[in-house]
Amino acid sequence: MVREGYYFGVPPLLIGGITIVFHWWVLGALFVAFALFCFSFFRDPERTISADPGVIVSPADGRVVVITEEENAGRLGTRISIFLAIWNVHVNRSPAAGVITRIDYRPGKFLAAWDPSASTQNEQNIFTLATPQGSIEFKQIAGLIARRVVSWKKTQDSVAKGERIGLVRFGSRVDLWVPQGSELLVKVGDHVSGGSSVLARWPLAAMKSSGRATFAAAERRS
Repeated sequence: MVREGYYFGVPPLLIGGITIVFHWWVLGALFVAFALFCFSFFRDPERTISADPGVIVSPADGRVVVITEEENAGRLGTRISIFLAIWNVHVNRSPAAGVITRIDYRPGKFLAAWDPSASTQNEQNIFTLATPQGSIEFKQIAGLIARRVVSWKKTQDSVAKGERIGLVRFGSRVDLWVPQGSELLVKVGDHVSGGSSVLARWPLAAMKSSGRATFAAAERRS
C-alpha cells in the first residue's frame, strides 16, 4: 500500500473504533468500512515486468476503452485509453525505460473518465518520455470522482520500465500515445495490469539510431 493509504484510512479507522467503544455500532461500522475501502484503494502490488526492450507496457490497471489514430506534436500515432474503475489499482507506472523530458500539468474539467472529451478537457499530467527507441507520451487524467493527479517524478528523472510514477485518486483514466507503426497487442474491452500487461511493440524503425540519439541527449541533461 502506498503511504497515501495511511493518510486516508487511519483517521476513519480510529474514529470508527472510538464510536464502537461508545456502542454507536452503525456509525462505527460505516467508518471502519470506509477505512478498509481506503486501504484497498491504495494497494500497491508487485508486478512482473517484461525485460523485452521491444515492448511497451501498460501504465495503469483497468479496461481499454479507446484505441484511435491520433497526431501528437506533428507525428502520427495511436492513442490507447485505459479506464480505471474505483476498484482497480490506481498506482501508475512508466510504460518504458527512459528519461522524462517533460511533465505538463494542465488544470481542467472533471468529466466522467469514460467520456471521449476527458482526454483533452480534464485536469491531467502529461509525461513525455525519451527512450532508446524514440519518444512516447502518457497522461494521468482526473475523472468525475478522481479530483487529484499526483506525480512522484520530476523532469529529467530516469525511470525503468514499469517503475511507479504516480497516482490518480478515486476512479480515473490514463492515456498512452505510441508512434505510427507500433504493433498493438490489445483491443478495446481488454483488461490490463499496470507494468505487467504488454500493450504494444515498438516499430522496427524505432529500434534504430534516431531514437537512441534522442535518448542519449536526454540522458546527458538528466
